[in-house]
Amino acid sequence: MGACEPLRIVSWNVNGLRSILGKGFRDFAHAEGADAFCLQEVRALPTQVGEVLPGYDHLWHPAAKPGYSGTLVLTRVPPLRVVRDMPFGKDEAEGRVLTCEYPSFYLVTVYTPNARHGLTRLRYRQAWDEGFLAYLQDLRATKGVVFCGDLNVAHEERDLARPEDNRGNPGFTDEERAGFSSILGAGFLDTFRLFSAEGGHYTWWSYRGGARRRNIGWRIDYCCVSGDLKPRVAEASILSEVGGSDHCPVRLVLAPS
Repeated sequence: MGACEPLRIVSWNVNGLRSILGKGFRDFAHAEGADAFCLQEVRALPTQVGEVLPGYDHLWHPAAKPGYSGTLVLTRVPPLRVVRDMPFGKDEAEGRVLTCEYPSFYLVTVYTPNARHGLTRLRYRQAWDEGFLAYLQDLRATKGVVFCGDLNVAHEERDLARPEDNRGNPGFTDEERAGFSSILGAGFLDTFRLFSAEGGHYTWWSYRGGARRRNIGWRIDYCCVSGDLKPRVAEASILSEVGGSDHCPVRLVLAPS
């Protein structure tokens, strides 16, 4: 491990931190030994949970609404600075963006809003995507950027098991896919695709119909980097065997700077 910044990063939408703690999260975390765990949809307050992992700094950004949304970074390496929210004005109450500054990069944890059933929040989502990209670009002007989390979009047809059945549904609308394309077009990289081009790799499965057992899923959880960090990307993987949530963790390993 580098002395000044995390090199092994795990991101996971835990679908409720209090729930996942009762399903072996600590055992997983100790075995994984990551320098930083970036958690989304924690749906809890620090006072409801207490210490999650001994030996890690706990950087919380809970939502104002009880039991909703929220992010948490557990890091062995204290950051130089922590920023909650982004200069967009619509995230303050939902705890969706948490940024840690390290010597050579920013680590951003993100839980992107869902467009919701009936696409009732699609316009909000489009504006949010634009604001998030602008925020990433502002950060990149200073140093490299790593961002990871639940982006609530399957970017391409190979990123979900049944694209034809889901076209136009939340998470696979043209608008949401275009929002992620804009991020990649601005010079950010989907690190998993540096190592694997084929489909069949997913990070979220419905609880219905044995979807996970049958691997009928979506890849909506990502670890991305700005282009300048590409030479440092040593591994990007999906830990599909890890249970406890309807999402599975994703891992990014960086070489030392």
